[in-house]
Amino acid sequence: MKYTYYGQSCFLLEAEGKKFLFDPFIKHNPLASHIDTKAIKADYILISHGHGDHIADLVELAQQTGALVIGMVEVVDWIEKKGIKNIHPMNFGKKKFDFGNLRMVWATHSSSMPDGSYGGNPAGFVLETAGKTVYFAGDTSLNADMKILPDLHKIDYAILPIGGNYTMDTDDALLATKYIQCDRVIGVHYNTFPVIEIDTEEAQAKFKRENKHLLLPAIGETIEL
Repeated sequence: MKYTYYGQSCFLLEAEGKKFLFDPFIKHNPLASHIDTKAIKADYILISHGHGDHIADLVELAQQTGALVIGMVEVVDWIEKKGIKNIHPMNFGKKKFDFGNLRMVWATHSSSMPDGSYGGNPAGFVLETAGKTVYFAGDTSLNADMKILPDLHKIDYAILPIGGNYTMDTDDALLATKYIQCDRVIGVHYNTFPVIEIDTEEAQAKFKRENKHLLLPAIGETIEL
């Protein structure tokens, strides 16, 4: 499995020929100005919630790629009104797809669409595909619901927000690893705006002291999971 980071909470997972794009916010992120969105391909686009820093490029990339858009029912209803028809609405629960299993899980945050309409509940995802299980928490604070995930899944990698203010910070994410019983974390949702800027070296040092791994790929970098 490969992971490519596009900034903020946008990333691409590639596994057994399938491409999963999460929370597309690239063109409107100055830190990702070097990313050529025209070159991005995806089979599935997964959306955690309706805020602009997670869906700003959704309509364009859904049209460009023809990907199946998966998200909370209210988010999917919104994009359908934008002319996107290859959609799959979900809510909290589990669904089997051709690539494997996908579970939508609770996130403690808020959600509204760019036009101010109701965005449903924010969410995260647990993706089971190609023999690996990846948990993307979405935008969330630390919450006790994370403690049930090890009863349902053996998580190989957790993709967690670490910027604080709107979501977990590094300390909360470190505690979350104990809740979800996963020691390998990829950090997202940091450094895009001044209010979520962090000291990345300090963050990685905190994880290392607990014998855990915090991966912080550069924007545009691809790593092997």
